[in-house]
Amino acid sequence: MYTIKFRFEEKGREPVTLTNIAPDQSLLEVALLNDIELHHNCGGVCACSTCHLYINKGEDYLEELSDKEEDFIDRAVNPRINSRLGCQCLLLEGDGDVEVTLPDQTQFLGE
Repeated sequence: MYTIKFRFEEKGREPVTLTNIAPDQSLLEVALLNDIELHHNCGGVCACSTCHLYINKGEDYLEELSDKEEDFIDRAVNPRINSRLGCQCLLLEGDGDVEVTLPDQTQFLGE
């Protein structure tokens, strides 16, 4: 089981820590199941970059970056060396601590 901490670049949002998260789920699925909004225009099939996030800790607990995912990360807003797509970050068997930061998504909402 995993402990996952979600941090937010959006002003005024406090970090959220989730515990007892089972493997074989993507970080997108975990976020949505726990009422953490993470945009996913393509429905989570690695066909856009709206579920873009940053892995701060625990990248070894996630499925490896694919060439296809890397191509879409290149199209994301403000990509970094630790950028991933939430839909492609599948939690591997095992347990550990994962920490991610969600970019400010108000740009997608027109706020």
